[in-house]
Amino acid sequence: MSPFEENIEVQGARVHNLKNIDVTIPREKLVVITGLSGSGKSSLAFDTIYAEGQRRYIETFSAYARQFLGSLERPDVDKIDGLSPVIAIEQKTTSKSPRSTVGTITEIYDFLRLLFARASDAYSFNTGEKMVSYNDEQIKELIIESFKGKRINILAPVVRSRKGHYRELFEQIAKQGFVKVRADGEILDLVKGMKMDRYKTHDIEIVIDRLKIDDSVDNDKRLTETINTAMYHGEDVLMVLDQDTQETRYFSRNLMCPSSGISYPNPEPNNFSFNSPKGACPKCNGIGTLYQVNENKIIPDPKLSINAGALAPHGPQKNSWIFKQFETIAQRFSFSLNDPYKNIPEEAKQMILFGGNDKFSVESKTLGVTRDYKIDFEGVANFIESQYANAETTSLKRWAKEYMDKVTCDECHGSRLRQESLYFKINDKNIADLANKDIVDLAEWFNDLENHLSDKQLKIAEEVIKEIKTRLQFLLDVGLEYLSLNRSSKSLSGGEAQRIRLATQIGSQLVGVLYILDEPSIGLHQRDNEKLIKSLVALRDIGNSVIVVEHDKDMIEHADYVIDIGPKAGKYGGEIISIGTPAELKTHHTLTADYLNGTKQIEVPKTRREGNGNFIELKGCTGNNLKNVLVKIPLGKMIGVTGVSGSGKSTLINETLYPIMNAHYFNGVKKPMPYKSISGLEHIDKVIDINQSPIGRTPRSNPATYTGTFSEVRSLFAKIPEAMIRGYKPGRFSFNVKGGRCETCQGGGLRVIEMNFLPDVYVECETCQGKRFNRETLEIRYKGKSISDVLNMTINEAVPFFEHIPKIHKKLKTIKDVGLGYITLGQQSTTLSGGEAQRIKLATELSKRDTGNTFYILDEPTTGLHFEDIRVLMIVLNKLADKGNTVLIIEHNLDVIKMVDHIIDIGYEGGKNGGEIIVEGTPEEVIKHKKSYTAQFLKKELK
Repeated sequence: MSPFEENIEVQGARVHNLKNIDVTIPREKLVVITGLSGSGKSSLAFDTIYAEGQRRYIETFSAYARQFLGSLERPDVDKIDGLSPVIAIEQKTTSKSPRSTVGTITEIYDFLRLLFARASDAYSFNTGEKMVSYNDEQIKELIIESFKGKRINILAPVVRSRKGHYRELFEQIAKQGFVKVRADGEILDLVKGMKMDRYKTHDIEIVIDRLKIDDSVDNDKRLTETINTAMYHGEDVLMVLDQDTQETRYFSRNLMCPSSGISYPNPEPNNFSFNSPKGACPKCNGIGTLYQVNENKIIPDPKLSINAGALAPHGPQKNSWIFKQFETIAQRFSFSLNDPYKNIPEEAKQMILFGGNDKFSVESKTLGVTRDYKIDFEGVANFIESQYANAETTSLKRWAKEYMDKVTCDECHGSRLRQESLYFKINDKNIADLANKDIVDLAEWFNDLENHLSDKQLKIAEEVIKEIKTRLQFLLDVGLEYLSLNRSSKSLSGGEAQRIRLATQIGSQLVGVLYILDEPSIGLHQRDNEKLIKSLVALRDIGNSVIVVEHDKDMIEHADYVIDIGPKAGKYGGEIISIGTPAELKTHHTLTADYLNGTKQIEVPKTRREGNGNFIELKGCTGNNLKNVLVKIPLGKMIGVTGVSGSGKSTLINETLYPIMNAHYFNGVKKPMPYKSISGLEHIDKVIDINQSPIGRTPRSNPATYTGTFSEVRSLFAKIPEAMIRGYKPGRFSFNVKGGRCETCQGGGLRVIEMNFLPDVYVECETCQGKRFNRETLEIRYKGKSISDVLNMTINEAVPFFEHIPKIHKKLKTIKDVGLGYITLGQQSTTLSGGEAQRIKLATELSKRDTGNTFYILDEPTTGLHFEDIRVLMIVLNKLADKGNTVLIIEHNLDVIKMVDHIIDIGYEGGKNGGEIIVEGTPEEVIKHKKSYTAQFLKKELK
């Protein structure tokens, strides 16, 4: 066997900062690539190995298919041998569509739909009775049995509880040869010109036949034909009316309620899909939520008058059509536009908000003339709703959204499905009930389901149930038992989304594939890490190669093979400094090895901060799974919020505490999760949330623009004598403004090639070679560097370069201090990881003058950080806390948790078994708690 069949051979890799490296990666092993942030791990795993695998895959397509895809550029590498099909499981790949849920991504919901279409029982939403369906022969036998010796009318329902005059319908029925109809319970002869009251609700049935039920052969034949005709005109439903008692009974070929006669179509999988018109709730179109106008947002201050701007969407008095309408309404209801809004008559408020039509006359006392007025007004609230629903531009939609709240749909109550779909049940549960259960409860429900199904149902559903149970088990194996199937994929963290895709891949049982994962341990408590490692080992054991870019200690120690890239980050990295088994790695003198074997470690502080004695007290939090939580947050300390995944940390801090504080200090509009009261906000003067959302969504955004450094740099270039002679202003040095930028790429440095059904591809601009600016602008130089050269500098290079310009130097120094010296000033924000984006935000806040009274919230700041990077980050965060600020960190990383002054541990489990505060106090106090999972792992770190 040649070595290439058992190894992946990479030769001469030079992508990004990789320094022409050669590496041999064993196949069918669990391989971890580690090293400092920015050292080149992702460049090797994703931008070299995965990119080449993807390129080779596209090359297998026909020439016809490739013309739509274009060709992917070959990564800068001499040769890659032994490459099998590659699947990348990254953190940025989940759909942001509101229609995408955990159930749809994992396909479990698709199997559930199939199960309900084949093995559920239908119930009437009117009476709760079990629905029945018959064939024509059964219907005939039931009619003979139930109405023997009686005179009956057989009717075909054609109108059910609808308004209209129905003149055309009656004419049509008469043309088909029928002579009688039953309208609203009364049998009538069809006469020319017959019609109903168009404003009332009607029930209309065609009288198909009138007969007496006896045993004659003729009667039997006539009944068969009558049933056929009635079914044809009544769309598979007929009614039998007892002429003597006037009682009615319904029969249907479809599922039908025996008492009320309502019928459902026979179920198909689409009837249970919120992405299909057959199953989606008609009011919210299967989203489960609606945007509803909030009157308090339209009128934030009722003490103001309309002229002074009481109606926020329109602002203060303007000479516009809308204000003329308000004046007319004011005349009609005898008030002034200078009156406080709260004093306006209620009828007038209703018309202003919801519109109306009216005519009135006003007599002029001075002229003795009467003038007629007409009001035909849509209403402010109705206008906002129509703009949100029909606006063609996103800016108008966004404007309308400012005055609306997201609310649960009142028709489907958030289930997303039609009413009928929710009345198909298995073991007393409908499909929405199952989608709302936590995975762990759903798995238990399915384990017990076979005891509650009939033999017939079991035979039909056996294979589907088996498939669902297998997939649920994979989700349990990767530590996601607290999620539910209806959880929107938009709300998943990067780590959760990645583990769902991992579970789906394990379920697909592919063999001989190369999987590349990007830090799958993100967002995982140490307790759940073991489950994740087992899942990766299982993926390897069925015959796949697994490459993981990771910093986690446990993951490195469980790997078959470790590749350590370094020695430092950016252009000082990109080399393989150590390679081998974890045991071999520990014997080498690298930064990673030093932290693994304990030579280097993040020291536990000798003393904990006392704080300033003040608290923020938040009471009665009940959002998501929180169980009436009361939390007391000490100020002037570094606080760690810990707990297993899904225990309620983000709900308490990001969804409850932060929106309350943001609204208090900055008038933020995000609605917090339910809570009873909060006190102590007066002890803080601002709140800053430093999360991992991107710092920009386009390649034009970069660290220099985000931190405000680029404005200062442009001002500096505009003051250079040559620039002043040429009359260049700071705008000349902006790649977003015409004048100084390259117009071929409009200052992007890249040109976008739109791919029909693949993501857009960016290629370097052929005019400016990626420099972004035109020749004249690039001629202006500061210390020999053009504006383009400055954007290409790393932060480490830029700090000494700008040391005599305090405004620029301070901002750049802070970025360097948070461990991002390796990134360039102009690096596209779309290429930054979540952890890097978070640290740029942190640096931006740190470079501002702090008050010593600021409340910082950080959500897992260790994402993507090596042990050494964590040490650097903690130095920065400690400086913040030392100045008297409060730093609250949601974190799983034990190196961070052991350094905080106060821990708030939430648990015990995730989902419905979480949502309680288990223990609070210093790390030393917390480790004494017997049942806390955090305490168990933290104890080892504090020894």
